[in-house]
Amino acid sequence: MRVGCIGLGDIARKAYLPVLGGLADVELHVQTRTPSTLTAVADGLHLPGPQRHADLESLLDAGLDAAFIHAPTEAHPRIVTQLLQAGVPTYVDKPLADDLQTCSRLVALAEQRNTSLMVGFNRRFAPGYAGCRDHPRDLIVMQKNRPGPAAGARRTVFDDFIHVVDTLRFLVPGEVTEVATRHRVREGRLEHVVLQLSGEGFTALGVMNRVAGVTEEVLEVSGQGRKRVVRDLADVIDHPDGLPTLRRRPDWVPVPRQRGIEQAVLAFLDAVRAGTVLSARDALTTHALCEDIVAPLEASAAG
Repeated sequence: MRVGCIGLGDIARKAYLPVLGGLADVELHVQTRTPSTLTAVADGLHLPGPQRHADLESLLDAGLDAAFIHAPTEAHPRIVTQLLQAGVPTYVDKPLADDLQTCSRLVALAEQRNTSLMVGFNRRFAPGYAGCRDHPRDLIVMQKNRPGPAAGARRTVFDDFIHVVDTLRFLVPGEVTEVATRHRVREGRLEHVVLQLSGEGFTALGVMNRVAGVTEEVLEVSGQGRKRVVRDLADVIDHPDGLPTLRRRPDWVPVPRQRGIEQAVLAFLDAVRAGTVLSARDALTTHALCEDIVAPLEASAAG
């Protein structure tokens, strides 16, 4: 199985390449336009010359069975389009693109080409979060904070808050019938944003503070007299009778597995092997919610 990895930045090197490089049936091909990075990464993986590519055309000529995209967000539409037009099943880091119109076009193209397109919402596969689907969830609260500095609304929501949006959608126990947002923007920068999703018998709150002074991620789910807290996708604290019990991540569990990246990679490749076409239509709903958050902020700024 020939698998391409496009873009060799931190996320690729730390999370995806250790997984892909360890699969016995995968012939890994890597591509970046930065010669020094290409040499360093390929040397570290002991890849021969034919598996190193300086441009996407060379990579496609290798005859890929699947591809992973870890390039900057602004490059996603061009790369995804080329891969789908070539009939290559494609996994792309979130977001698919940073505007809904482009996302919709790419999902439609994948469907027209009958080719898999998967967006890397790894938190759906993270053990700590996936396990929460078996827990009562009358109230879901997720915080994903950053120390700063704040950035523009579109970049913040599509590149970072999108994980919160998608995780809430993944965990809500029923149909969402109400959506509400609040935010604070100063000098064109989004300092905090709050999303509320509600339905019959449940409420889900997502919060991001981009000037919190700390990097943290905390998920709380509660209902029927029980509560569970997951901190930084690692430690799980249950409160079955008001008394907390802590389950820490085992020392030898690799970070890509803890964060659900390994599981997402394997699920995608298993589908490719089986000839199953994966749809990004559900991921498009997450991107649509992000656009709903961003569009009024941009309209207000323009006015």
